[in-house]
Amino acid sequence: MSEDKKESLNFIEQIIEDDLKSGKNNGRILTRFPPEPNGYLHIGHAKAICINFETAKKYGGKTNLRFDDTNPTTEETEYVDSIQNDIRWLGYEWNGDAVYASDYFGQLYEFAVSLIKKGLAYVDDSTPEEIAAMKGSPSVPGQDSPYKSRTIEENLTLFEQMKNGEFADGSRVLRANIDMTSPNMLMRDPIIYRIKKEHHHRTGDQWCIYPMYDFAHGQSDSIEHITHSLCSLEFIHHRPVYDWFIEKLGIFPSKQTEFARMNVEFMITSKRKLLKLVNDNYVTGWDDPRMPTISGMRRRGYPAAAIRNFCDKAGVAKRENTIEISLLEACVREELNKTALRAMVVLDPVKVVITNYPEDKTEILHAENNPEDPSAGSRDLHFGRTIYIEREDFMEQAPPKYFRMTIGADVRLKHAYILHCTGIDKNQDGEITTIYTTYYSDSKSGEDVSGIKPKGTLHWVDADNAVPCEVRMYDRLFTVADPTADDSKDFLEFYNQDSLKVIKNALMEKSLSESKPGTQYQFLRQGYFCTDIDSAEGKIVFNQTVGLKDSFSKEVKK
Repeated sequence: MSEDKKESLNFIEQIIEDDLKSGKNNGRILTRFPPEPNGYLHIGHAKAICINFETAKKYGGKTNLRFDDTNPTTEETEYVDSIQNDIRWLGYEWNGDAVYASDYFGQLYEFAVSLIKKGLAYVDDSTPEEIAAMKGSPSVPGQDSPYKSRTIEENLTLFEQMKNGEFADGSRVLRANIDMTSPNMLMRDPIIYRIKKEHHHRTGDQWCIYPMYDFAHGQSDSIEHITHSLCSLEFIHHRPVYDWFIEKLGIFPSKQTEFARMNVEFMITSKRKLLKLVNDNYVTGWDDPRMPTISGMRRRGYPAAAIRNFCDKAGVAKRENTIEISLLEACVREELNKTALRAMVVLDPVKVVITNYPEDKTEILHAENNPEDPSAGSRDLHFGRTIYIEREDFMEQAPPKYFRMTIGADVRLKHAYILHCTGIDKNQDGEITTIYTTYYSDSKSGEDVSGIKPKGTLHWVDADNAVPCEVRMYDRLFTVADPTADDSKDFLEFYNQDSLKVIKNALMEKSLSESKPGTQYQFLRQGYFCTDIDSAEGKIVFNQTVGLKDSFSKEVKK
């Protein structure tokens, strides 16, 4: 491909390039990311964040962060803070200060009054059940409300009384006067204001009526003069509602474009379902490393760059699709292979005694911290007569082509010497308690002149200097790729009871004893791990991030 060949554009980029060529908005590009502060961000939000921020960045534009906080019942400052932390952690900075739909409550109220004055909105005293019945169905036209014929003056008076708190919650709503026979159910006189006498996390008790999301969303885009409102496909049927409000109010016509939301195997992106997992203690919180939340993935050790790369590789599509989780994990491995420090941790220790090694001798060996990054330097390893290896790395009766430790065979210790296994001790239950070996003194790594070529290499820790640690091993949170696919079953029926395994008797090399939360490692031959926030002085806790290889996808496809 020639260097000057035009790069392939996704459909959003093509729209923007066409707009730029036509001079629309005077070449100005302003996108926005508009989360509702009613939960923590998840993998689907990560995709939306990347699309909005990266698209604006590519064309020299900016991105607003706007919290669509129109429902005081479910919104909390905790969620606002977590969302801002997640966006910054992903590597993005929004345009100016964060803004809120609640900043525009006064303007939105005036918009509603304007619609009433134009005969395009009315106060309805019907119950929620009556309004639902009036809506009809996709195949049956809706019926006009008996309150639709109220005069403009009456509606203005009632709406002001609603604002002043003169009516009970749920007793009245303000509805748009559109078309009860529209094939789009959302256009059948949607509710645009409801009474909620609840404390708002920002405006306090200033308001007792709140705009519905569909009324606030498009107008907020317009107030901010957003040039390209990029939304997931679930909002495609809402677009005519937004456009109708903008047209009737005669305000800035922000252009909405929909893209396919991010669906990933073994992950759910319903805030309601995620909240249930948290509230019912299926997980330890929104940041549980098994959760598909950004905070959960961060705690598990997923690098921000890997998530951005995953979103880029998944692409920008117009149709819903499901991405294999193996692609996400491959992106994590690719990034961590370049950046993670190497270390040795034995998860299930068994003692090894090197009988011909001097009892009073201790050596300091040297190991590189990351062979992919020479600037990462090296670390010291203690080595003595007694060490620990993984119990599964020894087999008493080994089959052919077994390249780990077995009686009568040679095997290399990483960064150390070649050992020859000579025998074992067992307890009364038949469990191996000690493995006996000899070492070749001329086989030291980097100085080996022994001429011996063992086919296996094991990780290990020195018995006198190893430090106990806790390691949390993670499996999929669900036992099937799509736990919400079967409408006849509760998604919790597919909760994986074995999604967390805690190993409390692991041993780590001494260099890890001062590890700080968030530090990422490759435990040699084990996988990638991250120091957890539960760590404290004298107790280091590691979370398994991802294995060294993708074996799970092969099992699924069998």
